[in-house]
Amino acid sequence: MKIHLLPLGARFEYEGEEYVKSGPMIGSGKNGQRLIPKYAVLKPLGDGAGAAAPSATAPASAAVMQAFDTFYEKCQALVGEDRQAELAAARAAFLAALR
Repeated sequence: MKIHLLPLGARFEYEGEEYVKSGPMIGSGKNGQRLIPKYAVLKPLGDGAGAAAPSATAPASAAVMQAFDTFYEKCQALVGEDRQAELAAARAAFLAALR
C-alpha cells in the first residue's frame, strides 16, 4: 500500500519499523518523524488500516445538509432574480456530488 492511500492515524510498517501516519507523507515512530516517499510500499498494521472511521473524519450528514441549506438560503437572498436558476443548478450539482 502507498502512503497516500492511508488515512491519518493509520498504523503501518516501513523498512522494518512501525509508524503512524501523522501527515500527508509523514510517519511518526519511536525514533521521531520520517518523510515516507510516495513510491514506498508500506505494510498496513491493525484493523481498518485502509479506511478511517467515518465518525472520526466527517461531520454527520444531517449537520452538513442543515449547514448547506442555511448557506443556500442566504445565497438566494443575495443573488438577483436573473441568477436564481443558475444558483439552483449549482445546488443540484452539489447535492448530486454527495451521492
